[in-house]
Parts: sequence; C-alpha cells; structure tokens
Amino acid sequence: MPNGAETRARIESYLLARIPFVTVRTVERSRALDMLGELARIKQLDILVHTLSQGLRDLRTRQPVTDDRSLLGALDLAGEWFQSRSNLTIVFTDVQHLSEDNDISRRFSDLATLAEEHGGSMVVITSDPVWTPLQRMGMAVSLDLPDMDEMRAEIESFLRPYSSDIPIEWGSAEYDQAASILAGVTKIEALNILATLVVKRSVTKDDLPGLSRAKDAIFNELAGLERVTLRDGDHRVGGLAGLRQWLDRKRPLLTMDLRDRGMRPPRGILLVGVPGCGKSLSAKAIAADWQLPLYRLDMASVFGHYVGQSEGRLRDALATADTVAPCVLWIDEIEKGLAGSGSDSTGITTRLVGQFLYWLQESRARVFVVATANDTRSLPPELLRSGRFDDMFFVDLPDQEERREIIGIYLGKYLRVPVAREVVDELVVLSEGFAGSDLQSAVAEIGYEAIRVGDDAVPVDYYYSAFRNVVPLLRSAPERVEEVRQLRDRAIPASGKARPSTDRTVGARRVVLG
Repeated sequence: MPNGAETRARIESYLLARIPFVTVRTVERSRALDMLGELARIKQLDILVHTLSQGLRDLRTRQPVTDDRSLLGALDLAGEWFQSRSNLTIVFTDVQHLSEDNDISRRFSDLATLAEEHGGSMVVITSDPVWTPLQRMGMAVSLDLPDMDEMRAEIESFLRPYSSDIPIEWGSAEYDQAASILAGVTKIEALNILATLVVKRSVTKDDLPGLSRAKDAIFNELAGLERVTLRDGDHRVGGLAGLRQWLDRKRPLLTMDLRDRGMRPPRGILLVGVPGCGKSLSAKAIAADWQLPLYRLDMASVFGHYVGQSEGRLRDALATADTVAPCVLWIDEIEKGLAGSGSDSTGITTRLVGQFLYWLQESRARVFVVATANDTRSLPPELLRSGRFDDMFFVDLPDQEERREIIGIYLGKYLRVPVAREVVDELVVLSEGFAGSDLQSAVAEIGYEAIRVGDDAVPVDYYYSAFRNVVPLLRSAPERVEEVRQLRDRAIPASGKARPSTDRTVGARRVVLG
C-alpha cells in the first residue's frame, strides 16, 4: 500500500500534469487537504476547496471566495471559472452518490471535459467508488492510513512541544511500540489518544497498554467479530509450561518492527487436544497476559443463506481484525467451520478455506490467532502446512504436578481459607485422569458449600467426596480420549514434557526449549 509520501508525490504529478479529474480515495479528509494545502504553498498552485460547512475558499489563504455554500452553486462557479481562469484546481469534499449514473455525476463529467479544455483540474476526496465513465476521465489515488514510520513521526511531532513541560519517559523502543499499536487508526484518532496522555501531565512506559485499550474503544462497535471482555484474575492457566515459555518469547516480537529483516510478526498457534484441558482458556489468558484486546470469530456463524454472503462475512471479519490490530483473534473449534473442504455442493467451504488461508499467509497486521480444535483430522491439510500457524500444540490431560497447580489456583479463587497440604495431596491423587474443567467443577462444588456453611465449616470429607463424584472424560469416554491422543506426535506438547512414543516408527516429539 502506498504511504503518505508516495500518495503526495502522485497527487503532485497529477496536478502539475493538469489531469482534469483526480479521485483521492481516503477516510482522512483533513489529512488529504493538508497535503493539497502544502502543495498549494510550495508549488504556488491556485487551489480552491469546497466544503458544505464553509463553501468555496482559497486553500492557501483560507479566505472564502463566495457566500454560496451549496454544492450546486460551487459546480456552477467551477464551470464559469474553468473558462475564465487557467491552471485552476477545485477540490470537492462533500459529494454523495457519485458512484451512480445521476445528475450530479453527469455534471462532474461535463466539468471534467471543460477542465480538460482549459487546463483545469478537479479533485474529489471520497471514500466511496466513483461512476466508472467519470473515473475513466482522470486518475485515482489512495491515501491509506499512516504506516508505522508515518505514525511514529506523527507521535514524535505531537509530543515534542510538551517535552519541556511534562516528563516523557519514552525512548526509541517505546516510540516504535506506540507506532505499532496505533497503526490502523487515522491521524486524528491517534492524536486524540495521545492527548489523553498529555492531560495527565506525564507520559510513561506504563501508558503503552492504555494505547491498545483506547484504540480498542474506537472499534468496539465494528461488525464481524465478538469482543470478549476479560476480567482481572479470571484467566490464570495451570500447567502448559511449554506453551507459556513459547509465548513469553513471542510476545515482544508482536510489536517489534521486523520489516528490515523481511519477516512478519508472530501469526498464531493451533491448539489441539483433549476437551476441557484449557485450550479456550489459553486464548483468554494470552490476551490478558499480553494486555491486548480479545476478539472471537465464530466460524459457524459466518455461513449465510445467499450466494457470496458467507465469503463476505468472513472477509469483513478478517478486515475488522486487521483494523483493530494489535489484538488476539480467538477461533474456537475451528474444525466446525472449515471441516469438509470440497464436500459441500456449493463449494462454500472450499472458498472460505481459501480466503482464510490467504489472509493467514499474506496479512501483515499484528493479529495473533489462537485457534482451537478437538480433532485436526477433519481440517483441510493445507491449514496445517508449515507457514500458516507458527506452531501446533497438543494439550493433554494434566499430570500430577499440573493438577496440583490447577487445584491450587481454583482453591485460592473460590475459598477464603488456606487448605492443608495433606488435603491437597489427597485431592491430587483422587483427580487422576481429570481434565482442567473437571478440576474446576470439583473445586467449585467445594466453594458453593463454603458459601452455604462458611469456609471454616466445610469438613475435609466434603472435599474428597466432591472430587469422587466427578466422572472425568477418561472414564466416561476413554475411547474418545485415546482417539484424540493419536494426534500427539504431530504437535508440540503444551506441557513442555516429551512423552515416549507408542509407535517406534515415529520420531521423537518436538519439545519447546526453555
């Protein structure tokens, strides 16, 4: 995508070449006008601009040239001036319905013809398409949102005047991270966010996570994704030490500038394994630990009844994720949305798979994807190819040490009194074969009893009975657990502990290095 400097150079060349009709596609009208105003001053160009609020005015002097503020009045004057003044450029900023064949579009077409005959130019700043016959009379250029380099320059330019009045603790790394976070918003939105830091009379390193929250507030009404609200302390994960070590190494890379090495930011992980062992909880924990907004994409809800509707919904959702980046995108049970590629008669699933894979491979937005699946065998093989996700982790039933950690987390959360070590030791033994969700359910039952009779009044036998009453998946459906465990050799163990393979023909499983 062209950055601001490239767009400015193209606009300059079009105006100097007297292209009769120029479209500037952008959502940043004020930024486009700033560029045109700079060109008017430096190149001494005769440029008038029309807005509905101020009418026609000279872009260099900002002085009004007529009392009539209407668009029709400006079009009439433009026709007269093109015939009487040479090398005149008129910029229009508030034009609606220019994408259709109507009276306004045809009047612009007539004016473009008149401008061509007299060496004039018209510029339309819009975010909408333009009627094809009109657009073919000139040239179009896109002014995209500021890239990281431009955003950093804007941030430094904004904060520099305050450096003598308030403490600004940011160094080069913090400016880079701030630019990375604010990429995807307009210049005005970025400066508004920075203004909230200035008014508190200091800019510290601790303010960086607040930039993500402020940016998220701008986009929290965008369609296509479900915003997941996270509460402090609700997303601690026990066990999964290997996964956590891997994530600790990847976190700084998500907001680093990696362009000089030609590398993209971390793309994400695919979590597979036994149901109830913390795959979905891990997505929430990652967003909470990294202090990033969490969005959930429900692949099943993407499907629509009409031709092209499903593809459009997925495209909008992924575009929204790119816009709100940096963020964590959680895709729960991805196999339900992308399974059976090529099996549906309409080919919808195949097209969705292709669209998702293209985005996963090509998008450079700082979106960290956490996809979960209970069975990868139903997923299209191309999704598992190297280069899609950064890695695939297998989440198994917790071992004794991991169960102790998980039980401790939930006892501390649900109870107000400490639990004796020997009691915890017995709970660890009783919970052999439990998934993380089973452990939570058992400790929650103890918590309910503590609320009813008081924490100190819960007998030890109740602790044990709460655990004995749980029937884990390993006992109720052992064949399902063993079926899922057949995938272990295809993924990195999330626990960080290699298990001996039951198949002598299979190589040693990869282990995440600490």
